[in-house]
Amino acid sequence: MAERQDWKELATSLAHMARDLQRRTTVQETLDRIAEFAVEVVDGCEAAGILVLRGGRVLTMARTDNVVQASDRIQGELREGPCFDAAYYKRESFRIGDMSTSVRRWPRYAPKARELGVGSMMGFLLFVEGDNELGALDLYSSRPGAFTEHSEHVGWLLASHSGVALSTARHEAQLREAIATRQDIGEALGILMERHMYTEQDAFTLLTKVSQDLNIKLRDIAHTIVTTGEIPSTS
Repeated sequence: MAERQDWKELATSLAHMARDLQRRTTVQETLDRIAEFAVEVVDGCEAAGILVLRGGRVLTMARTDNVVQASDRIQGELREGPCFDAAYYKRESFRIGDMSTSVRRWPRYAPKARELGVGSMMGFLLFVEGDNELGALDLYSSRPGAFTEHSEHVGWLLASHSGVALSTARHEAQLREAIATRQDIGEALGILMERHMYTEQDAFTLLTKVSQDLNIKLRDIAHTIVTTGEIPSTS
């Protein structure tokens, strides 16, 4: 009966989390809240973060404690570790019950993790965004044996729910950026047509040429024209 109650409470927590993540207005807010939720709902979790592999580099996208960033840096330098492997090899989860003993899979990372005060940890594949960006949810405890099979299952559920929320947040952010880009370009074209008597095609050709000559995104060129009324000089 007690176990059934625990799962009922978990389901309620995940439902609250889903609604909370939907209210986040930026991708970074979503990332930060996912890490915070991990500490709140996973038994034994003292710190959490999100690691991303981008272009071969390891980046810390969110963290609740400095130990997360230090661990990510070490995993990136050594190219090994539970969270690095979860992302790089697209493994759903890793759990290290006791970092104080020798860990054969990560012989270089484990001693350095112990120096950071990591007693146990878990890594979960969080999302896959194309072939060049992979991510993992990292969970840490200073105590050996802090994470049980139940903790791992809860962490996996959290990562699964969070991946969906993060994908939605990214999609919405891309839509907002696309709309803003279209608006800026439209306004810039209007300014060029009104002040310089360009046709719409000539105005767009000019924007494209300035963007290429200065190696600056078309939206940024358009935004400069909208805010200053001036065409950036290419000389």
